[in-house]
Amino acid sequence: MARPHSPALPAAKAAFQRALHAWYRGQHRRLPWRVAPSLYRTVVSEFMLQQTQVKTVLPYFERWMRALPDFAALAAASEARVLKLWEGLGYYSRARHLHRLARVLAARPAPPRTTEAWRELPGVGPYTAAAITSLAFGAPAACVDGNVVRVLARLTADGTTFRDSAAAARHFAPLADALLNRDDPGLHNQAMMELGALVCSRHHPRCTICPVRRFCAAARRGDPENYPRLASKKIKRRAVTRVWCEHAGRLLLHREAAGARRLAGLHELPTPADLGFNETSVHSTPRLARKQRGLTNHRITESIHAMMLTAAQRRVLAGRALLHWVPLAKLDHITLSGPHRRWIRELLTLPTR
Repeated sequence: MARPHSPALPAAKAAFQRALHAWYRGQHRRLPWRVAPSLYRTVVSEFMLQQTQVKTVLPYFERWMRALPDFAALAAASEARVLKLWEGLGYYSRARHLHRLARVLAARPAPPRTTEAWRELPGVGPYTAAAITSLAFGAPAACVDGNVVRVLARLTADGTTFRDSAAAARHFAPLADALLNRDDPGLHNQAMMELGALVCSRHHPRCTICPVRRFCAAARRGDPENYPRLASKKIKRRAVTRVWCEHAGRLLLHREAAGARRLAGLHELPTPADLGFNETSVHSTPRLARKQRGLTNHRITESIHAMMLTAAQRRVLAGRALLHWVPLAKLDHITLSGPHRRWIRELLTLPTR
């Protein structure tokens, strides 16, 4: 079964599907978007699960469904409310795309049913289009996410080194399509992804209980963790200085501009540049904390320094549209980036700051 065009593939494919589907029916997780499926729940879950683990998504999904139960409710919501519900999930462009998608669908008499049509909608790439249409409409489209790439790379012991996960997905797309069960593509796609999540994991794969082990070239070789092979990413490191300014029960925060690339509309502690200060003057003040965060291939160290502002400085800063004095009692009402929400909560517990 190592090649999609192998003469033995049809027989192997049928046996593979039987083993995989039988395992899935008995072992799959009862996730909320599976227990009570709908197009809307499928779309929201797929957007949330992009680059995020299921265990992280679960509480967000439940809260989202209580607040915005359908496309009409999401379309009518403000962007501020959407971002607040998404706060902490990261990659906020997903929330904005989902919001725009809801408004597009709410304006149509019926949602599209083909993979090609879904790919024309906001935030919908090849994988998401295949997942939505196969699950909601039974479209014969194979999903190729990181879990599926891992399964296929091990089934074939494919030693190709890929530049990134997107290149690997493109490489394995023909094999995924060749193995797809066209009678029930939704179940098949979920089974492939569930196999990668629960059994064929990145580290310490559970080969002894794998339902399709007899088809797996990497298992026969005894080296499944060697696949897939992705080129190492060069980690970029940088340092950022942040300023902690409190006055009269309020905290000074910077809100990213609406057109910002990553964190548009979100609040964080300001940098010296946001305040018009130079780095040197801030570094001479007490440092409250040094924190680290990851963002794609960036590793960022953020040093948070406490500053007391004079009345004259506060008057100058009052004229800056992106700076806001937020009452400490209302911090939960605004949308902060996930790391800054955690750090601010921690720093507020310090006896002196």
